[in-house]
Amino acid sequence: MRGLKTPLGAAAALSLAFLLFAVVLGPILWGDDAIKVDTMALAQGASAAHPMGTDGLGRDVLARTMVAARPSVGLALLATLITVAGGLLLGGLPAVLGRRAGRLLNGFIGLVVAFPGLLIALVLAVVLGSGGRPAAFAIGLAGVPAFARLTQTLAASVAGRDFVAAARVLGVGRTRMLVRHILPNIGEPLIVQATLGAGGALLAFAALSFLGLGVQAPDYDWGLLLNEGLNRVYVNPAAALAPGIAVVLAGLAFNVLGEYAAQVFGGRSPAARGAGGSARPVPGDALTVKDLRVSYGPAVPVKGVSFTVGAGERVGLVGESGSGKSLTALAASGLVEPPGVVAGSIEAGETAMVFQDPMTSLNPALRVGTQLAEVATAHERLARRAAGRRAVARLTDVHIAAAAKVARQYPHELSGGMRQRAMIAMGLMGTPRLIIADEPTTALDVTVQKQILDLLREVSDSTGAAILLISHDLAVVAQLCSRVLVMYAGVIVEDLTVERLVAGPAHPYTRALLASVPDMSADRSQPLATIPGRMPSPADPVAGCPFAPRCPRAGDRCLTAMPPFEDGVACWHPIKEVS
Repeated sequence: MRGLKTPLGAAAALSLAFLLFAVVLGPILWGDDAIKVDTMALAQGASAAHPMGTDGLGRDVLARTMVAARPSVGLALLATLITVAGGLLLGGLPAVLGRRAGRLLNGFIGLVVAFPGLLIALVLAVVLGSGGRPAAFAIGLAGVPAFARLTQTLAASVAGRDFVAAARVLGVGRTRMLVRHILPNIGEPLIVQATLGAGGALLAFAALSFLGLGVQAPDYDWGLLLNEGLNRVYVNPAAALAPGIAVVLAGLAFNVLGEYAAQVFGGRSPAARGAGGSARPVPGDALTVKDLRVSYGPAVPVKGVSFTVGAGERVGLVGESGSGKSLTALAASGLVEPPGVVAGSIEAGETAMVFQDPMTSLNPALRVGTQLAEVATAHERLARRAAGRRAVARLTDVHIAAAAKVARQYPHELSGGMRQRAMIAMGLMGTPRLIIADEPTTALDVTVQKQILDLLREVSDSTGAAILLISHDLAVVAQLCSRVLVMYAGVIVEDLTVERLVAGPAHPYTRALLASVPDMSADRSQPLATIPGRMPSPADPVAGCPFAPRCPRAGDRCLTAMPPFEDGVACWHPIKEVS
């Protein structure tokens, strides 16, 4: 409800109230006056008794305009429903059909889109015959190609995502892929487009009725009233003005609702996408996660993870690729997108996220300063100029020389290290209690990597923000963090200090990770150490310890029962001696 306090939210609420009032109460309040014939007041102009005048039978034009709201808006919504249903069907079919049939359908849609929608509606209206419902079908069918093209474009952008590829690997069929994985993930922009399209359908429907192809007498809508009033526009301009104003106001109402929907769906707060637990600050901890589960249908990449990050603490989250560490971080930030389902409890203060590839995280079409300033204008309602000054100050804080100049540059004009510094500066535009850094040193050379780690340490020390560092590199984690969480197959298998990590972990998996990291003393004549086997699939149920098939210490119990998490380790046979 907070969004309703903004000017756009208030305008959307007023627009919705106007539409509901006209559609629901119009026929009830003005129904009798709209059909009352007064032979003593034929075709009169505006007066106190009839503010918009009367028609040729002495009926009140204002009353008829209010009553006409229900068929006008109702038939426009029917046309929109037809457009959405047909567009989803045609736009989604290429994902279900074979490659050849899909190409033919795409070509047909591309051909039809080339024709103006109103021209198609006119042709269909003539073919289907005059009347309210035929006109609604004509307008709805005319809008199908454009909506189908939008659906195709959005579906194509989602089809290459990792979760779709994972669903294919799991053997999900094409129809289920479309219904369960693709359409839910593109639903928000389609809802926005449908809301905006309803205003266009209203205008198109009024145009058809004005031309005599829509609602027919004795029924009437705004378009037909506009036609009747235009015949007497020089005698009584108000008779044509009333339905014209109604069409404009209703069209604007739909557009405002569409813009508000775009703002709500496009700028949803992380709490709206988070888990069942509330995202509120916790006095003692920067982050508290309890029994976190993330699932994609039958695949469960994160299986009941629980941990805390204390205020000002620097914690590393390590594990092989696919262990679930990045997905855990995304869930903690409220950034897991549909069709992912997040369950469990997440309690966090204000959080900043630093992604591993700043080139794809920063918008290449916007200047760096503009992107940083957007954080302050969107979340703290700062004026644009004040937000710009803060952006320059934050760039200076992360040791970027000539920060004012860099703020005016585009991301591609910066080096990899400077882009990563800009991402950290973006996180500092607010006052985060927690900074989640997901592989922040990936693809950076050793010198720049050390600079970024030193910068994160400095930021933590100066602001008191906690850091959750996601990495597969134990050496990187040891340089920055005081505590390490080790993940394997969606669960945390060990929670230990860096000192214990260096001296000798208790879990065999953590020891295997350490052994696979080469150092300067390694025998170069021998192959690099690896962990045999591979991690179990997130879709495969595991009865015992998930590491058991790869563990040299595993016994029968390890294959049948999941070990409890005790004394910082989840293992039936922990290694107690120090290396």
